[in-house]
Amino acid sequence: MAVILKASLLMKTRSGSPFLLTTILLGLAWGRVAFAADAPKTWGDWPHWGDQGDGTYLNPVIPGDYSDIDCIRVGSDYYAISSTFQFSPGMVILHSRDLVNWTIAGHAIDDLTQIGPEMNWAQMSRYGKGVWAGAIRHHDGKFWVYFGTPDEGYFMTTAKDVAGPWAPLHRILAEAGWDDCCPFWDDDGRGYLVGSNFRDGYKIHLWQMTPDGRELIRESDRVIYQSKGSEANKLYKIGGTYYHFFSEVRAEGRVIMMERAKTIGGPYTEKRQLKQADRDAMEPNQGGFVEGPDGKWYFFTHHGRGSWEGRAASLLPVTWIDGWPIVGDVGADGLGKMTWSGKMPGRDLAVGGLQAGDEFASARLAPQWEWNYQPRAEKWSLSERPGFLRLHAFKPLRADDLMAAGNTLMQRAMRTKENIVTVALDLEGLADGQVAGLCHFSKDNSTLGVRRAGATLTLESTHGAKIALGPLVTAKKIWLRSEWGLDGLSRYSYSEDGENFTGCGEAYQLAWGSYRGDRIGIYSYNGKAETGYVDVDWFHYDYSRPQK
Repeated sequence: MAVILKASLLMKTRSGSPFLLTTILLGLAWGRVAFAADAPKTWGDWPHWGDQGDGTYLNPVIPGDYSDIDCIRVGSDYYAISSTFQFSPGMVILHSRDLVNWTIAGHAIDDLTQIGPEMNWAQMSRYGKGVWAGAIRHHDGKFWVYFGTPDEGYFMTTAKDVAGPWAPLHRILAEAGWDDCCPFWDDDGRGYLVGSNFRDGYKIHLWQMTPDGRELIRESDRVIYQSKGSEANKLYKIGGTYYHFFSEVRAEGRVIMMERAKTIGGPYTEKRQLKQADRDAMEPNQGGFVEGPDGKWYFFTHHGRGSWEGRAASLLPVTWIDGWPIVGDVGADGLGKMTWSGKMPGRDLAVGGLQAGDEFASARLAPQWEWNYQPRAEKWSLSERPGFLRLHAFKPLRADDLMAAGNTLMQRAMRTKENIVTVALDLEGLADGQVAGLCHFSKDNSTLGVRRAGATLTLESTHGAKIALGPLVTAKKIWLRSEWGLDGLSRYSYSEDGENFTGCGEAYQLAWGSYRGDRIGIYSYNGKAETGYVDVDWFHYDYSRPQK
C-alpha cells in the first residue's frame, strides 16, 4: 500500500437530530458501545487484555511500554514503531495482521552512535532523550522511518524489509529543539516533512523534501500551526483532502486534534478536536490512523501519561463524521471518548504475540532485547559458549551504579495479572570485584545478584544506592527470580537447585522515570578491573496472556 492513505468510503452525517442516532447505530454495528464495566476501576486494573478469543478485544492491546506509536498498513500487514530513547537497538518495529496481536519484528537503528557519542556505553548521557517519536511509511517499494532526537535533530533511514537491513542513519535536520516529525508523499511523488519546534513555542513546520527524501528544501519552510504543546504530527491524504493530525495541551489535559486543507501547503483553515482528553485513561493521544481491508478505520495509540509500566498501547475505533475521523466512542458532544473493548478487526494468530523469554540458542539476540545505551561489542557474546549469553565485566562509569554500567541487557516489563521472570546463571567465570544478576530498571533500579570478593560469592540485593548483603553462595549455578502483579510490586527470590526458591530482600515498587516504564533484565560489571564474565543459560518470562 502506498504511504498516502485513501478512504474508499467516507461515512458522513449532517448536524442535527440524526447525528446521535447514527453514531449509536454505527457503534452497535461495530460492537463499540462501551459500558462502564469495561473500564478498569483504577488505572492498571486489567486482569484481561488484548484478544479475548471470542471475536472481541480489550484495551490495552499491549500492556507494556510502547510509547509514541505510529502505525501503517501495507497490504494485509500492519506495522508500528515505538520510541526507544537511549536503548539499543533503537526504534522498535512491531508487526500484526489484526491490530491486536502483535509481535516484535526488529529495530530500525542498529548503532546508536550514528546519532552521537553520548549514546555510547562510554558516556551514557542521554537519559530521557535519544530516540523520540517518529513515523513509519511505505513508499516507492521501501519502508521509511523518520524520527527526532531533542539534541541532535531529525534522522531518517530506509529498508526494503522491516526486518532489515536498515540503511545507516542520515541526519536531515542538524538542530536541537525539534520533535515528532512525519514524512508524506503526494500523488505527484513530491515528499514533505512536518515537525514541531518545541524550543520555539511548539510551532509546527512543513517543508518540501528533495526527491530522494534525504534533505529538506529549506526555502519551502512554512509554519502551519502553533499552540501549547502542539506535537504528535502526522500527515494524510484521504478522499482528496489533506489532513494534519496533532495533539495539544488544554486545561482538561492533552487532546488530539486535526486540521485539513485542499492543498498540502494549506491554508489549514478548518480545525477539529477529535477526542476528549480522558485523564482517567491516561490521555490517549499519539498514534496512527489505519484503514482496514474492510474499509473500517482505527487509531492505534499510546496512553500519553505514564505509570510504572510506561505508556501502554490501545486500539480505538474511528467514526467518520462530516469528513472528520472521530476517535473512540462518539459522545453527544461529538467528541470521542476512551473505548475499552471492541470487535476484532479480523484475526490472525500466525502473529503469535510479543516475544519474552530466551534460551540464547540463536546466533543473534532475540528482538525483545535492548541494551542500556550502545553496548561495548567485544564484551558480550552468543558464540563463545554456544547456547549461553556471555556477559564480560568491566568498570561502570560510577562505582556500583547500574545507571552507569555499560553491559545491561533488558526488555519491557508487562503490566499483567501475573509476571514471573527467572534467569539461570553459571557463576564459574565471575572474577574478584564482579557482580552479576537480575535487575529492574527505570527511574531508580533494583537488583538481585551475586558478588565475588576474593574466593567468596555473596548474594546481594539493591534498591538504588542501598546494598543489602544476603547469604553466601556455594553452588556454581544460581537461579534468580522476580515476581509482580498488576500493582507492580516486585519480590525477588533465589534458588541453588532451580526448584526451591527463597525470598530475598525487600519488595520493590516498579516505577516510571525518564519517560520510560520499568524494564527487567540482566547485568554484569566489575568495579575493580576489566575481568570476569557471567554465562546466562536462559531467561524465562511468563506473564498472563490474553484470553484465547
